Amino acid sequence: MAFFMKTMISNQVKNFGFGGGSEEKKEEGGTSDPAAAQGMTREEYEEYQKQVIEEKMERDAAFTQKKAERACLRVHLREKYRLPKSEMDENQIQMAGDDVDLPEDLRKMVDEDQEEEEDKDSILGHLQNLQNMDLDTIKEKAQATFTEMKQTAEQKCSVM
Repeated sequence: MAFFMKTMISNQVKNFGFGGGSEEKKEEGGTSDPAAAQGMTREEYEEYQKQVIEEKMERDAAFTQKKAERACLRVHLREKYRLPKSEMDENQIQMAGDDVDLPEDLRKMVDEDQEEEEDKDSILGHLQNLQNMDLDTIKEKAQATFTEMKQTAEQKCSVM
């Protein structure tokens, strides 16, 4: 790989006209074999090309998987908040093979949110909220508001 980078840099330097023109003519006059141009044997060059292609395929697959996971998350959020569906997201999920799930971290977060919402929506959740309220404080606020309204009404209305 280092040799390949060195060759690329030397070719760029040659293109700028900083010398090396005679070497370029020698290479052009020789074989048009890309392996020889890279300073490798034919077998090494073929192995290198296979490796490059395999790495590219792995990167593309990982990228497609990540895109599909993001699309899955967007679909989930659209369902949760009742937003319109996106055909682009559905296509990305299908391209990944329909075996896409939310990443584990996000799955845990979504599950926790759903449990909290279910607890809040249940009757027991409402009863727990009532128990958490300080009834004495509520009574005091209600009494103070009633007294304040009564005083304001007495000041404005001389009949009372």
